[in-house]
Amino acid sequence: MAEFADGKAKSAFRTIGEVSEALDIKPHVLRYWEQQFSLLKPMKRSGGRRLYRPSDVEMVQEIDRLVNQEGYTLKGAEAYLRAHGAPGSERRRGDRRVGDRRVSSGDGASNSAQPTANSVAKTDGPDLSESIAKLKEIRNRLAKAIEA
Repeated sequence: MAEFADGKAKSAFRTIGEVSEALDIKPHVLRYWEQQFSLLKPMKRSGGRRLYRPSDVEMVQEIDRLVNQEGYTLKGAEAYLRAHGAPGSERRRGDRRVGDRRVSSGDGASNSAQPTANSVAKTDGPDLSESIAKLKEIRNRLAKAIEA
């Protein structure tokens, strides 16, 4: 968990400035990530002021790790978070996805993230060099067909 030197309790809500400073991530990046990651939804007060819950801060840290340390794309990072259970996702119980919108199911049932066919490749999966070789072979055949 991020270290905040403001004397607030660990469970306190944080402003975008506090999160930005503690995690060394620019506020505009945090706002962009909110647009790109449907799982990242800090509370917004009147006037649009963002308040990050401790679970939101955990999610930001995980996104930062995946994107900036592990080399995931933004879409790949979101797929990973969905497949492996996003930090703090338990607070979103009772929500389900319909297209690109989140709607409340109303029954309070837990909706744990399950891997899908569109999930990122697992790290324990097959060697990628074999797949890359097949793709290169297909590309070469297509190039020859176009030239003919």
